[in-house]
Amino acid sequence: MIDIPLSALEVAMVQTGTRAVDTLRDTAAFARELERLGYHRIWYAEHHHSPAIGAFPPVVLTAHAAASTEVIRLGSGGVLAPNHAPITVAEQFGTLAALHEDRIDLGIGRGPGTFDEATARALRRGAGPTTDSEYEADVAAILALLVDEVALGPLPEPWLLASSPAGATLAARLGLPVAVAHHIRPDNTSAVLEHYRSAFTPSRWCDRPRVLLCVETVCAESAEEAERLRGPMNVVKAGLLKGVGDLPFPTPAEAAAHSFEAGELRALEDFRAQQAVGTPDTVARGLAHLADETGADELMLTTPVYDARDRVRSYELIRQYLGT
Repeated sequence: MIDIPLSALEVAMVQTGTRAVDTLRDTAAFARELERLGYHRIWYAEHHHSPAIGAFPPVVLTAHAAASTEVIRLGSGGVLAPNHAPITVAEQFGTLAALHEDRIDLGIGRGPGTFDEATARALRRGAGPTTDSEYEADVAAILALLVDEVALGPLPEPWLLASSPAGATLAARLGLPVAVAHHIRPDNTSAVLEHYRSAFTPSRWCDRPRVLLCVETVCAESAEEAERLRGPMNVVKAGLLKGVGDLPFPTPAEAAAHSFEAGELRALEDFRAQQAVGTPDTVARGLAHLADETGADELMLTTPVYDARDRVRSYELIRQYLGT
């Protein structure tokens, strides 16, 4: 039903009442479990000053997971270029690639990784939002530095994250594979793919358009259980609709007691219809439909549920159903 690689995006959700070390322990165990299940790669997202997501640098999580796994690819999804000096990114991921040959990815993104303006300015040493030309220059500098100054042998595989046609056009111009944030802005996916494929120019990094599609995926033995597990993220999304981006990640019980406005429920259902939520059969059919519809070369699943065991179980059920 699905004959392309399946991968995972891990955002290190922080459970209420736990410590950072608990989340980090779960993240390492998650990597080992997904390697056992045969997933192709795991990427770690960059976030800052969020009560719901740990502020763990992707480069550190990548190094930690690589040290305790053997074959699964690992990397950033993404490291946010405006927050870092290009040479620092190149040195860090060049070193990782030398230590873990043919296993390291460098996914590069643009966003600040925070909804707090003071935090964003602190990350950028007081600078404001980056411009299109500044972002393009940063990405180009990272790529050049990887090759010309800090290469220690094997290079990481670079990807550009895109949730808009502008990001897709940049990936095409630089000849990079693109990771499409369908799990964030699904309404933009068609335009992103059209701009990317129509403008793609081959490069040393990629000789043809390559598309990774990231999909929010929650799988459970029953549809009711999948909806229960999805509840906490629904609360967070409803907050985002109101412009509140710093909500804690509630427990499933707290989410079940949350009262949603009618407009929020419609928006959440519209979003759900474009992702993959439900039983293994439902999720597999949803993923297969998205793969066929978009022509993606790879699907990356992100499962923002409260309990790490439920998160691993979701990935396990999908693999069991697919017979791999």
